Amino acid sequence: MAQKSFIVEVEKAKEASEGRPSRGPVYRSLFAKNGFPAPIEGLDCCWDVFRLSVEKYPTSPMFGRREIVNGKAGKYKWLTYKEVYDQVIKVGNSIRSCGYGEGIKCGIYGANSAEWIMSMEACNAHGLYCVPLYDTLGAGAVEFIICHAEVSIAFVEEKKIPELLKTFPNATKYLKTIVSFGKVTPEQKQEVEKFGLAIYSWDEFLQVDQGQSYDLPIKKRSDICTIMYTSGTTGDPKGVLISNESIITLLAGVKRLLESVNEQLTEKDVYISYLPLAHIFDRVIEETFIWHGASIGFWRGDVKLLIEDIGELKPTIFCAVPRVLDRVYSGMTQKIASGGFLKRTLFNCAYSYKLNNMKKGFTHGEASPICDKIVFDKVKQGLGGRVRLILSGAAPLSAHVEGYLRVVTCCHVLQGYGLTETCAGTFVSLPNEMEMLGTVGPPVPNVDVCLESVPEMGYDALASTPRGEICVKGKTLFSGYYKREDLTKEVLIDEWFHTGDIGEWQPNGSMKIIDRKKNIFKLSQGEYVAVENLENIYGQVSCIESIWVYGNSFEAFLVAVVNPRKEALEQWAQENAISKDFNSLCEDARAKSYILAELSKIGKEKKLKGFEFIKGVHLDPIPFDMERDLITPTYKKKRPQLLKFYQNAIDNMYKSTK
Repeated sequence: MAQKSFIVEVEKAKEASEGRPSRGPVYRSLFAKNGFPAPIEGLDCCWDVFRLSVEKYPTSPMFGRREIVNGKAGKYKWLTYKEVYDQVIKVGNSIRSCGYGEGIKCGIYGANSAEWIMSMEACNAHGLYCVPLYDTLGAGAVEFIICHAEVSIAFVEEKKIPELLKTFPNATKYLKTIVSFGKVTPEQKQEVEKFGLAIYSWDEFLQVDQGQSYDLPIKKRSDICTIMYTSGTTGDPKGVLISNESIITLLAGVKRLLESVNEQLTEKDVYISYLPLAHIFDRVIEETFIWHGASIGFWRGDVKLLIEDIGELKPTIFCAVPRVLDRVYSGMTQKIASGGFLKRTLFNCAYSYKLNNMKKGFTHGEASPICDKIVFDKVKQGLGGRVRLILSGAAPLSAHVEGYLRVVTCCHVLQGYGLTETCAGTFVSLPNEMEMLGTVGPPVPNVDVCLESVPEMGYDALASTPRGEICVKGKTLFSGYYKREDLTKEVLIDEWFHTGDIGEWQPNGSMKIIDRKKNIFKLSQGEYVAVENLENIYGQVSCIESIWVYGNSFEAFLVAVVNPRKEALEQWAQENAISKDFNSLCEDARAKSYILAELSKIGKEKKLKGFEFIKGVHLDPIPFDMERDLITPTYKKKRPQLLKFYQNAIDNMYKSTK
């Protein structure tokens, strides 16, 4: 039987010419073989998305948050689309009363909330640029964004006001008005007014318009609606200009995709909002929900309470980053392991049986309805009992976690891939296609995609297994980096956006992300090392949480900093009669030898070349974190910062290993 493919070729491959490397054929989604979805009538900007839903679903619940009664969280309390709309109009009129209009930059800073989106919609209504501020990049980043984007007015969560004040006096050159999502203390008012700025509580600000109303400007598709700063693994954050057209095109593509796999959204759908709205992934998902008149419930802001919020809200769609899904996975596997022999055996039998049937081509609903009822229903209830789609994005989800969740959660688990520059969704895997495990699926039906060869890394887009840099073209692309024409030119070449990620086409038309273009360096003997690829391999060792591999052109071998898994290392120590606490174990030479041996074992198994083996390790009991600026908010490693932080350890490893 011929392999079914989910992509169609729309342009032939190109040989290398004029200093550009060769390029593979251009493909698009099978669901767009007769053309991309047509622009939707009357939908020209993000404001229309909201406005039309208010007309269609005025009494549907839009935003919910849990009522806190006597310090206890109770039921979700809802605002309807019309109630939200009335507040948005007031906020918009107040913004205009303060003298701010089209093209002005408006900052929004804080955890996801109804006020966050209301502020954003008020910007959409009056043609202001919405500029999300977020502090996972450190206080310096908030100041950088305010000054770089020239933010005049900022809406801010009550508990973030002190953080915002840390950007004074520099930020006050641009920032003139601050609006709290909640209250303002007299001390804060005094501090702000000292610098000649105005600050309002949410309720005060709603009265600023004094009943005046302003006409809404006409907005074009090409107008910018958001400047979204990306964390980036190097240098200052970059301001990605996103137009109305990018978001509207994406919505049409997502709609066609969901219809093609028979998973349309309706106004009955419910979403749990906890991934940061300051990032594109959550922003476009929430736009999609608003467009369908669905409901969005906000979490309480505490990861430990997320599962409880989910239990109360009972969402139908759950978006997550791998870090969250890994937690769900380890929680489940521990529970099963600690259960009795009978329970464990029943679960494992049910798991194998259902997995086999799914591999044979049965959908997750048909694979074993009886196991679902008896065994897996408890897992389903753990996520509220109504989830039908789990979508993972922002970083790669490991194949074993994805496979496991596909079997036990009784819902579709889809992995997506995209960048701020491509307006999030660019690839997404499809329901019931078990062969797509470990891939990000085929392109969404509104972009063209090709691979470009990277000769210096040995990736050839014209080989029988095509590999190369993923390049994307289409109307979802960003309009450039704000005030950085130089950086825009580096990545946007002849309408093709170069993502910097290395992909490999699978026979069924899905994409597998295998490497990162920039993460390559030479060792002193002239051998190239693709470090991301090695980290993915070494990361599979069960006794380590994460690993950063390092080498440079002055040294002949690689070294690594490892975060060991506490349980695994302690168990090894116990088996070897070493009684030390975790921190001391990390300094123990025997523990280092054990970890090195485990790394070598997988290296041999995966047939790595001699120079790709790790020759020295440093064990850090504290995981790489944002506090020390070692990773980005989406858990990508910041290599220059890691080097700075671990320089002494690196020097010692090179000295002692020679």
